[in-house]
Amino acid sequence: MADAKVIPFDEDRPRRRMPRRVRSVQAAEPVVQEPPPMEVPAPAPEPEAAPVERGDVWDRRIAGGLAFLRRRVTGEYEVDDFGYDKELTDQVLMSLMRPLYDKYFRVEVKGIENIPAEGGALIVANHSGTLPLDGLMLQVAVHDQHPAERHLRLLAADLVFMLPVVNELARKAGHTLACAEDAQRLLEAGELVGVMPEGFKGIGKPFGDRYKLQRFGRGGFVSTALRAGTPIVPCSIVGAEEIYPMVGNAKTLARLLGIPYFPITPTFPWLGPLGAVPLPTKWTIQFGEPIPTDGYAAEAAEDPMLMFNLTDQVREQIQHTLYKLLVQRRSVFF
Repeated sequence: MADAKVIPFDEDRPRRRMPRRVRSVQAAEPVVQEPPPMEVPAPAPEPEAAPVERGDVWDRRIAGGLAFLRRRVTGEYEVDDFGYDKELTDQVLMSLMRPLYDKYFRVEVKGIENIPAEGGALIVANHSGTLPLDGLMLQVAVHDQHPAERHLRLLAADLVFMLPVVNELARKAGHTLACAEDAQRLLEAGELVGVMPEGFKGIGKPFGDRYKLQRFGRGGFVSTALRAGTPIVPCSIVGAEEIYPMVGNAKTLARLLGIPYFPITPTFPWLGPLGAVPLPTKWTIQFGEPIPTDGYAAEAAEDPMLMFNLTDQVREQIQHTLYKLLVQRRSVFF
């Protein structure tokens, strides 16, 4: 049997070429181009201030210093009725005390907003430290920390105005004798007046009695504030008690020298002049809420019971704040 011939199934059919599919292309929509955004020219930079060269600063300082000396020599400066020289205090005395305030004692001030921005007020503070450096630091604190840069007029003891040189400097710095008449005049003139009622009893107390307030006298400062109608601002100072730890008092020597006390400290008089260098303690000065006096009648200043109550109120507020600050203090020196 002959081999069968395999014939392809579609061999004799004509092959048809499949039509090529044509991809339909739709008409493209016209593209509308947005106009480019208008560029707003940047504002021209403000001209920078020309840097002040160091030489110009020194020239100004030298010129200011020479003008100050000229006014000193020619007497073209003003002092008030108490001898206060504002220009000398601002430019010289404050500049001398400021390094001690900022760098040495590193004074921290609290409650400065309790001091009025204008008008008279009586600031009553505790007193300590063997030497009255606390009064000077208080004066710098009020001037440098208060927004109005107010000046504090301290009431000083008679001894201050009996010492040569110290007498003149104290009056130039605005201090005046601790008497009711002078204090009332200053308060009625709208000045800040500072008083430390403990006096020598506070500044010369032994180290074992530190931060224990002594008697506040007969309340004369309250009577003065009542007559002037000005508020009383209690002030507490921590840190001054330890600058000269007073461990003894040579009373006989003090009587011979005519001074209230002759301090004996761990360094004085054993180290001579070096013993007069204070210890670098850390200070805190806090001003309490003011106690108003303008609501009392004119004759209230003659009421001994009222003066006693107000004096005791001020004293208790200062003592309470001292204890509070001592609890918060981490260290005497830090």
